[in-house]
Amino acid sequence: MTVVDPLTSEPKNIGKILCIGRNYARHAAEMHDSVPKRPVIFLKPTTSLIRSGGSIVLPPISSDVHHEVELVVMIGRTGRSIPEDNSLTYVAGYALGLDMTARDLQSEAKARGNPWSVAKGFDTFAPLGDFVPANEIADPQDIKLSLQVNGEIRQDGHTRDMIFTVSYLIAYCSRIFTLERGDLLYTGTPAGVGPVFQGDRLEAMSHQLPTLEVTVR
Repeated sequence: MTVVDPLTSEPKNIGKILCIGRNYARHAAEMHDSVPKRPVIFLKPTTSLIRSGGSIVLPPISSDVHHEVELVVMIGRTGRSIPEDNSLTYVAGYALGLDMTARDLQSEAKARGNPWSVAKGFDTFAPLGDFVPANEIADPQDIKLSLQVNGEIRQDGHTRDMIFTVSYLIAYCSRIFTLERGDLLYTGTPAGVGPVFQGDRLEAMSHQLPTLEVTVR
């Protein structure tokens, strides 16, 4: 999939999709999980991406798909072992995203000590909004984000409540993976996650970022 590069306004291919689990303490609590001592990282395939206006397709092997609204970071240049105090200079832009999760499959995987790839990686499970250039966001830890389902607010959070900041996550991830231009970083979800059903309309919103709207089918 391509998106408009917020730095050049030209089409840009998406690279890796890195995602952070349990990055808000209240979300960890609602999932009956402990607060992690270091970032919990998983990946999604690029085939899970859909853009605003698209539709989330519920997989037949799951009966409990949940919404998770997140701040998404696009990497703007290649870096490895990036210093935390310089890591935000590697950001091309910011957007809203949804990390859709087949919660029943994830719970089963956790119980068996297996990876979450199936629960997180279905086609359409990574809705993505339009990006705002990084220079238009003064502080990624000062972004309010919310999610409405059929007009009802389900999630209402703020990036200041992240356990691991955006700058720390970029630096940490770059010590494991070489970060490349076009990579995406889904930074975790605040509390309030819950199920979606066929016909639902989801709106992820922020004063600083374009609204992301998708439906469920």
